[in-house]
Amino acid sequence: MLSDESFMQLALEQARLGGARGEVPVGAVIVHQGKVVAAAHNCPIAQSDATSHAEVLAIRAACGQLHAYRLVGAELFVTLEPCVMCLGAAINARLDRLVFGAWDERAGAAGSVYDIGRDGRLNHRIEIRGGILESECAELMRVFFRQRRA
Repeated sequence: MLSDESFMQLALEQARLGGARGEVPVGAVIVHQGKVVAAAHNCPIAQSDATSHAEVLAIRAACGQLHAYRLVGAELFVTLEPCVMCLGAAINARLDRLVFGAWDERAGAAGSVYDIGRDGRLNHRIEIRGGILESECAELMRVFFRQRRA
């Protein structure tokens, strides 16, 4: 079985694809029973849709692949700590686990700004592991925004 780092490498590949297309380089992969069932990168610019974050697109694809609206037993690997919208989608999809790379000190909802995945008031909690390949994920973002400002 592949490690968290291996799945994060796949998410990084997705992030690089998005970045090459001018999207903020965030990539996501969903794994179910040890197999990748969906992969996506940010596409809000290309799709003219503010909800087209990598996590949401991956959740939609995984639901279609598994013919289910709940992804019980699935794990989400994403290069950046999810925002409130994306963590809400993960909770509604009943994902078991979230693994992310870089922390998002401005909008992160998995421990940085908010901690929605562990909020005891909600009817579902997600096991969260952050900081996997953190430096590589963070560097991808830094380079993207540095080039954009130049």
